[in-house]
Amino acid sequence: MTSYPQLKIKDDRLPSIQRRHPWIFSRGILKHNPIEDGEIVEIVSRHGHFQAIGYYQDGSIMVRVLTFIQEEIDHAFWLGKIQEAYNLRKNLGIISDQTNAYRLLHGEGDGLPGLVVDIYAEIAVVQCHAIGMHRQLPAIQRALETVLGDQITTIYDKSKNTLPEKYSNNISNGPIKGEATETEILENGHRFYVDFLTGQKTGFFLDQRDNRAMLSHFSKDKVVLNLYCYTGGFSIYALEAGAKAVLSIDASKTAISLLEKNIALTDHADKHESLVQDVNQYLKEIPTGVYDTIIVDPPAFAKSVRKKHNAIQAYKRVNSMALQKLKPGGTLFTFSCSQVIDQQLFYDTITAAAIDAGRNCRVIRHLSQGSDHPVNIFHPEGKYLKGLVLVVEG
Repeated sequence: MTSYPQLKIKDDRLPSIQRRHPWIFSRGILKHNPIEDGEIVEIVSRHGHFQAIGYYQDGSIMVRVLTFIQEEIDHAFWLGKIQEAYNLRKNLGIISDQTNAYRLLHGEGDGLPGLVVDIYAEIAVVQCHAIGMHRQLPAIQRALETVLGDQITTIYDKSKNTLPEKYSNNISNGPIKGEATETEILENGHRFYVDFLTGQKTGFFLDQRDNRAMLSHFSKDKVVLNLYCYTGGFSIYALEAGAKAVLSIDASKTAISLLEKNIALTDHADKHESLVQDVNQYLKEIPTGVYDTIIVDPPAFAKSVRKKHNAIQAYKRVNSMALQKLKPGGTLFTFSCSQVIDQQLFYDTITAAAIDAGRNCRVIRHLSQGSDHPVNIFHPEGKYLKGLVLVVEG
């Protein structure tokens, strides 16, 4: 077996790693010889007892754990992890003739911290969030090709903006297999264009698939408002479920442009309107009682702990206005994808918004990310998407 450089951890950090949390913070590591960013290392106790194998990166999270057993990080390792992840999605029924877009690898949730792979029809988009993962791209590519075979024609690396600047300055986004072209996907039988080249994240918010399907049950003959609509996922589902009218709003002209391409794939363009505008400004201007259903799905208002307070105020403000504008008996779908806003805090924030709005509400659903975004039970930080469905009384 390959001999990896060893890092010793402090005694008081042993319980965390023995509980199989996949992150080892810098404050828990004893002094060590210089190690190159991205290098695979062996974690041992102060007395040299094996604990885990992971990859090193200078920073707050200094090691991300790949395995808690002594094994080679070789082709068999990558093949086993990726095959296991694919089998899970297949067994869950996510991959079908009605859905050809899904998350194949979800970082810690699939035992590969720092690695995301999304499948869009015949294209695999890889996004690495740590140097160690990016340096393993050749091995990851080989394993993807083995597991997926001729199901994919293109593997596209979209990691430049998710890696430290000192490293990303020397790399570019681009195909590592095949050619990068615009693609069309199927999700629960609905058609969408995906711009994985310039779109947010890897191009499409796959984590909302189940929640979009849930919206279908609240859309027939309804007037629907989709706020922060991006490329129109919720809007398409509402229209296909028989909504009377749908208005989609986003501040991004680029997002609205792609949304309109997606609307053109349906037979319901006459029931849809899109608007490039600030969401808060629009809510201030419209009268009460126009909409039966409102979706509030903003981008992450807080990407760090120090921005948590401002984020809470932003969630409270937009949800309070949305609740005020709903018709009596109307429905609010509201979400937060901010990892630093936990489920209870989000719930409390929406409660405060309802108090401000002066509306009685009942929570009828708690929503989260889809099952192709699994959460490692030892890594609760992986549960980032929170959602509620509220029915507003008169």
